[in-house]
Amino acid sequence: MSGKPELRGRAARLARLLPAGAGQAARTPFVLLVVLLLGGGLIGLLVLNSALSEGAFRLDDLQKDTKSLTDEEQALQRDVDAYSAPDALQRRARELGMVPGGDPAFLNPDGTILGVPGSAARQSAARTPVTPPPEVLAPVTAAPASPAATPAPGQSSPGPLTTRAPAPSAQPSTIPGR
Repeated sequence: MSGKPELRGRAARLARLLPAGAGQAARTPFVLLVVLLLGGGLIGLLVLNSALSEGAFRLDDLQKDTKSLTDEEQALQRDVDAYSAPDALQRRARELGMVPGGDPAFLNPDGTILGVPGSAARQSAARTPVTPPPEVLAPVTAAPASPAATPAPGQSSPGPLTTRAPAPSAQPSTIPGR
């Protein structure tokens, strides 16, 4: 006898419709399909998680770059503001030898002149002293060393000898034709 109980009546008729050994064989492809779907899903989640992590790291790097560039922009803007301040502009203009402008004159539409124009050089000489250009050092000529020029031990050396060119006059220059 077989290990299966015998079916009677209606159950026996239904059992004859189904193949006898098909129950075990039909489960194997189904189990393989479920395992493949679960494995594919897990691999897909792993790839998606890796892509999201990579994106998060890249976003963090870009945010750090943005912060450093913003800091650099602010530092440069502070420099521009410092250089464009009125006192800094005035100091730099004086270093370049510029002088404040003279009294302006205005031309009316009918051709008459309103005001008396003044020379910038005359006014600036009266108001502020002209700073002479820095002195130019003449080249040093090498003199033969003598025993008298060598300092004794414990004395300091007078340093290199230089000759200076005569200082230019501190008179303001005038521009011809003005």
